[in-house]
Amino acid sequence: MAIFQGAGVAVVTPFHANGEVNYEQFAKNIDWQIENGSDAIIVCGTTGEASTLSHEEHLEVIRYCVEHTNGRVPVIAGTGSNSTETAVYLSVEAEKAGADGLLLVTPYYNKATQKGLYEHFARTAKAVKIPVILYNVPSRTGCNIQPETIVKLVKEVDNIVGVKEACGDISQIAKLAYLADGCVDIYSGNDDQITPILALGGIGVISVLSNIAPKQTHDIVETYLSGNVKESTRLQLAAFPLVKALFSEVNPIPVKKAMNLMGLGAGPLRLPLTEMEEPAAKKLEEEMKAYGLL
Repeated sequence: MAIFQGAGVAVVTPFHANGEVNYEQFAKNIDWQIENGSDAIIVCGTTGEASTLSHEEHLEVIRYCVEHTNGRVPVIAGTGSNSTETAVYLSVEAEKAGADGLLLVTPYYNKATQKGLYEHFARTAKAVKIPVILYNVPSRTGCNIQPETIVKLVKEVDNIVGVKEACGDISQIAKLAYLADGCVDIYSGNDDQITPILALGGIGVISVLSNIAPKQTHDIVETYLSGNVKESTRLQLAAFPLVKALFSEVNPIPVKKAMNLMGLGAGPLRLPLTEMEEPAAKKLEEEMKAYGLL
């Protein structure tokens, strides 16, 4: 059975002005997400600025998220690393904290071979019992996990069950769907490709957009899976200009700006990420107003 079906939010980690994690605001944002239809919380991923959290902070944010969510929706913890040893450590600790599943990004910077990727993911997944979703985002990691490798991992490692596909290449994702023949849970990793990936047999999205539009993102998936493809497509296209604005600078710079504009208290970014440039920020605000968020 899939860890979740629908729209999971790749949740932002809110910070105080001094850079410390703002747990009070984090709790409010989790509640707001669940109240507005998010089907899962994905914590400590790219959008959660996990790469700038210390290991202690990383695990505390996961523990807090699990405790506060309290079983209302699944919590999937980002525990990937470019070091297999570190990925194993974070994954084991996240399992102890009560995470329902793990999201493992392809190792960044190392640029592993497909054999290396297989060994990395297999070793990490075998260190835990909870289900694992692979995360393929070559634009950020410099490493692309091929469809054949994904299918091999899902078939040979019991608790690897799916993939968040953010390669952006619909042909590659179509090949994955063909080779998998239903054995891989495919989630869109790009908010502008939700319906195309659902059309290829995907079961949901792990979304940045959900941070500011949880109900709308949930509805894109729900209407498609309930058979109303035309309405799902309309909702997808209606969100297109806003999604483009949300990625006009590197994620999560724009979405944190958007959340702050909405009073959702995302707070500042941690270096090396910096505040959004004014022209892009102005365009983002315009698209948020057009979409009905402001």
